[in-house]
Amino acid sequence: MSEESLPDDTGPEHGDALPEYAERVLDVAERIPPGRVMTYGDVAEWLEEGGPRQVGRVMALYGGAVPWWRVIRADGVLLPGHELRALDNYRAEGTPLKEASRSAEGHLPRVDMKRARWDGGERADGHT
Repeated sequence: MSEESLPDDTGPEHGDALPEYAERVLDVAERIPPGRVMTYGDVAEWLEEGGPRQVGRVMALYGGAVPWWRVIRADGVLLPGHELRALDNYRAEGTPLKEASRSAEGHLPRVDMKRARWDGGERADGHT
């Protein structure tokens, strides 16, 4: 999801049909278990198509209808502008977090990528 856009629960105003790639990205986001995350690059790699920027664009445009907080930057930094919403979801789901250092801007934690990252475990199960 891009840093400049808020997830919109209503979706885009361009019509009802989602592009096929967007549907696939959103399907992956929905498969990520609560308390786990994938990076934008992980999603692209799992799909064997696109890259982190393409996944981020899909999440920015259409991600409001799925658990958008589970698709994040590789450094575990909370989505700028949406940190508190994401943090609420991470805490509710028990997502592993690293407490922020005193020097960190805003003293917000990051997602603990070593513990929270999901590898897509059951790739073949229901995935085409």
